[in-house]
Amino acid sequence: MKNFRIIYTTLLVIGLLSNGAFELNAQFMQNSSRSLFSDVKAFKTGDAIMVLITEDTQAGNEASTADSRSTTLGGSFSGGVGANSVKADGSIGTTNDFKGTGSTQRKESIRSKLSARVVAFDSTSGNLVIEGKRTTKINGETQTIVIKGIVRPVDVMSNNSVYSYSILDLTLLIEGDGTVSKVQEPGLITKFLRMLF
Repeated sequence: MKNFRIIYTTLLVIGLLSNGAFELNAQFMQNSSRSLFSDVKAFKTGDAIMVLITEDTQAGNEASTADSRSTTLGGSFSGGVGANSVKADGSIGTTNDFKGTGSTQRKESIRSKLSARVVAFDSTSGNLVIEGKRTTKINGETQTIVIKGIVRPVDVMSNNSVYSYSILDLTLLIEGDGTVSKVQEPGLITKFLRMLF
């Protein structure tokens, strides 16, 4: 009986050690392509990455044009024979003035966070192709954010996030659908008149 307990205990210890070794081996296989001292960052297809959307856009344009033209043409004729005399005067004048001014200004500011997924890996350049989509619905108003682009691994920070302004070929779509969005749209008559004029 004592020998049976010793054998059972030995087998139990061997089983626990084997299970622990398997888990350590699995973890080693998962991180085999990473350095032991490196941060956990997205580096292959399927990995998640946090996108910090920080977009500030300001644009302004101002133009002014002035044009002035003036033309004057005059003539005079006089003559006579004896008591008869002829006198003629003529004058033509034209004036053309033009002034035009115009200015445009536009300012946009977007702040948000969105998790994206690596959908492709460019083995030539080492860049990551990412795509992400988030849909939220509050009180019947649906907001959808879609982001696509190419990320350089050097732009990924230590917390596995990247700023939107560091994304190449960035495509950022923010759309809303619901009561608020429908109220902001012009009516059918207004749309029809815009098509005509």
